[in-house]
Amino acid sequence: MIKKITIKNFKCFKNETVLDLKKTNYKLLEQNTCGKLLKGLLFVGENASGKTSAILPLKLLLDLLFKDQEVEFVLYQCLFSKDKNTELRFEFELETHTISYFLSFSKTAIIEERLSVDDQLIIERLGGSGKLFLGSETTLHDVDKSLLFLKRVYFSTKFEGNEILGRWFDYLKKSIYINTYSKQITTYDGESLIVRKYMEAHGAEKLNEFFKNHHFNYSIQYAKMAKAQGISFTLEEEERKMIFFEREGLKISIPLFMESLGNQTLINILPAILCAVERGGLLIIDEFSSGLHNKLEELLVKYIMKNSTTTQLFFVSHSTNLLSNSLLRPDQIFSVEMTGNEGSRLNRFSDEQPRAAQNLEKMYLSGIFGGIPEYGTDKE
Repeated sequence: MIKKITIKNFKCFKNETVLDLKKTNYKLLEQNTCGKLLKGLLFVGENASGKTSAILPLKLLLDLLFKDQEVEFVLYQCLFSKDKNTELRFEFELETHTISYFLSFSKTAIIEERLSVDDQLIIERLGGSGKLFLGSETTLHDVDKSLLFLKRVYFSTKFEGNEILGRWFDYLKKSIYINTYSKQITTYDGESLIVRKYMEAHGAEKLNEFFKNHHFNYSIQYAKMAKAQGISFTLEEEERKMIFFEREGLKISIPLFMESLGNQTLINILPAILCAVERGGLLIIDEFSSGLHNKLEELLVKYIMKNSTTTQLFFVSHSTNLLSNSLLRPDQIFSVEMTGNEGSRLNRFSDEQPRAAQNLEKMYLSGIFGGIPEYGTDKE
């Protein structure tokens, strides 16, 4: 699990910024923690404050490691910084071991990499040269400046049977990225969690079990035909099956494309959420509140926190109802605000030491934690 992320000169984060996942002294919602670490972070703030940029370092790392696609490094650099290089540092905890990975890149190339386990250096890269310290020292001088040396070492050596690093990579490969607005779902282990492909492979059983356990008034089926009350939806032989909603009290099945935006969003992301909770890894969700009712958002967050063990949720939302001590701990919530030429900054709610009985939503809306927009209507 991730213990700490440090970013500098990354998109709108000009100055060094730290995301700390070590739990503080709060004695509430222990189900939201795993040992000394938190099971995730929520980022809130006004539009264009930098919320998405706070979770993108994780997606960038996963894309660089597991996706065969070119990365435009210039898109990740701070446009109003004089620094030429972007720096990312990730610190993971695997049982009693600490894994630290540092990455620096310019607009066009990777500059530096370092990987260590318990302060023991494993790989080191500077420009086009890399060194591997597993057993005997190995030096390579033809390292592609557009690709991670870490990726090359893993796929060519599998870390020579190093169990700790092997399990770390297995954990990262289980990660999932979701953008509910664009309906993008990215996995890193080769399995597709697009809802149609998921249901072709697994059916609707687990989804319907979730609906039943949480008292939804509908179930879904995956079929070529639905018919009731003289109305039928039938697909041609060459067409794939469709997802239909079956609501209590209605005698007709409704195709997913005719359902509300909220129900479409839920069905699209639910397979990914169920898989993430079951197998662990990083679950990164942008635009979490796209079309979902407040109570549904709360249910999904509670479900992840209660049922996951090694899953960590990093998500962005505009829904202030999520700012509750009954749902998230104060050390799990960051407000994000843009401060002009100095870029975005993070404010951790727990730094203000709110009491467990205080209303975090009201405190946020009153400006105590920062990251609250000040539009003209508030000043009239």
